[in-house]
Amino acid sequence: MTALLASGRDADVYALDERRVLRRYRLGGDVTAEASVMRYVADHGYPVPRVYEASGADLILERLDGPTMLQALADGSLDLRDGGTVLADLLERLHKVRVRAAKDPGTRILHLDLHPENVVMTEGGPVVIDWRNSTEGPPELDVAMSALIVAQVAIEPGHAFAEQAEVFLDVLLSCTRDNPLSQLEAAVRRRAADPALTPAEQSHLHEAAILVTTICRAHH
Repeated sequence: MTALLASGRDADVYALDERRVLRRYRLGGDVTAEASVMRYVADHGYPVPRVYEASGADLILERLDGPTMLQALADGSLDLRDGGTVLADLLERLHKVRVRAAKDPGTRILHLDLHPENVVMTEGGPVVIDWRNSTEGPPELDVAMSALIVAQVAIEPGHAFAEQAEVFLDVLLSCTRDNPLSQLEAAVRRRAADPALTPAEQSHLHEAAILVTTICRAHH
């Protein structure tokens, strides 16, 4: 490992060389399922980093060049409305990928953590990272979770991106075909069960859900 490139809530990313990075979960775990879903959606044309190796708590992935969507929004190189449209498109494209086997034909692959920090804006287009929360279920749950995460930023007192986040959320919800309100309570429960959330984030979940509901009803 030559350099620490980034640290998230539960994982660190190290540069291995010019084309590969190591993503290591600090508390351990098994990355087999995460690697499997990344390879599966990649085979269906969805933009994810190439998986080179997966073992234990370590993923060796393609190294991506470019800012995260959040960084691009912050420095003005990506317009808020364009960013919201891109995220909505990434959700819709993912939900067109059919699962291997499902009794319900409406079941799709869900990311469940798709927000501006988990999209890298490369020269070849946006690439979605961090698939640890991925599962299968109704597309509305994925949209609800993305909206809820953005709404938490919008209502967080003193957050530098709060005002922009509400505009972003409005665009996101105006562009999504799936109405997330049917799965919003389920998204809140999942989010509340996330041990990585701070007490402050936990305390504002209900307020964030109200914001999602208000904006969503204006568009659906």
